Amino acid sequence: MKIDYKIYLGHLIPKFRLHWLCELYLCLDPADLTIARVSISHPRPPSQLPISFTHTFQILSSIQFTISPAQVTKNGHANGSEYPYPLERGAQRNESATRLRKLMVEAHIDPTKIIQHPIAWGGLTARLVEEAGFPMVFLGGYAVSASHGLADAGYLGFAEMVHRTLEVCRVADVPVMVDGDTGYGNEVNVRRTVQGYAKAGAAGIMIEDQVSPKRCGHTKDKKVVSFDDAVSRIRAAVAARNEGVDIFILVRTDSHIISYEKAIRRAKAFFDEGADAVAIGAITSVDEMKRSRRDLGPNIPSFINIIEGGKTPSMSYDDLAAMGYCSVAYPLTLLAAGIKAMREALQGLLRKTESPDTIMRFEDVCSAVGFQEYWDLAEKLAKVQ
Repeated sequence: MKIDYKIYLGHLIPKFRLHWLCELYLCLDPADLTIARVSISHPRPPSQLPISFTHTFQILSSIQFTISPAQVTKNGHANGSEYPYPLERGAQRNESATRLRKLMVEAHIDPTKIIQHPIAWGGLTARLVEEAGFPMVFLGGYAVSASHGLADAGYLGFAEMVHRTLEVCRVADVPVMVDGDTGYGNEVNVRRTVQGYAKAGAAGIMIEDQVSPKRCGHTKDKKVVSFDDAVSRIRAAVAARNEGVDIFILVRTDSHIISYEKAIRRAKAFFDEGADAVAIGAITSVDEMKRSRRDLGPNIPSFINIIEGGKTPSMSYDDLAAMGYCSVAYPLTLLAAGIKAMREALQGLLRKTESPDTIMRFEDVCSAVGFQEYWDLAEKLAKVQ
């Protein structure tokens, strides 16, 4: 009888940047022979690897260690690993993308962890999300559209989203994921969108398989492109990342409107093309949430969106993490709370002709929007002069 153990080691040799995937395999057999194999995968594609090596050394007569590079598939994922892709994937390094992948590594391999992030729509909401202690900011299309006074129905394009990305990345110190909708056109447009977001400072981008103009995933009248067109879209996004500035690629499929099986097929295909993580939009039951995680398998990191009053059931962080989700987004929480609070404040002014009791003190508002940082910087620069 042979017993196999897997231990995730993490940053084994960071000096040589061979740090993204290290596993220790211990095999105990009846003869008490212990064999340990460490697999180290390189952040660059296989064709760019400078060297292939295998090193074997004997510590004791009964213990042997073999070190060799992990096998990497054509899409950049590594075979036989707990988390099958590197922390760095683009031709140009992006520190924020690396930080985001590290967050997902921890959440994916640890069933007690999950990354929670309410959706932001601009500089102020990004500041508040980070101030509250969330490890990342998600700039969502629904919320950004709403901030323009528009529905999330394909009104906004690349230019508006890049402008908002620059605004948010300027104030946020945590990684920023940005909604890329359909990529705003064909494969050439998708390429421009991915590279444009990365150059604007985004750590990640979410792309979906809807037709254009798209619709919010939890509303009616959604349509998706064909399987081949969807795969081609993601292939273009992955190529743009690999050839340019690194960026985490999350892909959402809305093909659940056709069938559950087609959604699973697309999600797997997107991951095989080189996406970092996948999401199946608007899952409608707890059973399907659990089933989708089982059917996708342990090597595919999965996100989920939960909208209060939407199609996907609301669940606790612990339950979502136990199912195997590495991240959960809340697209409506801040927006819905903000609309409700502003309406109540406006009605209070109409009724009383004075400010409602719920209004923050002026000093607190100044602090929230960054006046203290401004005053500190102004004082520092004045001393230098």
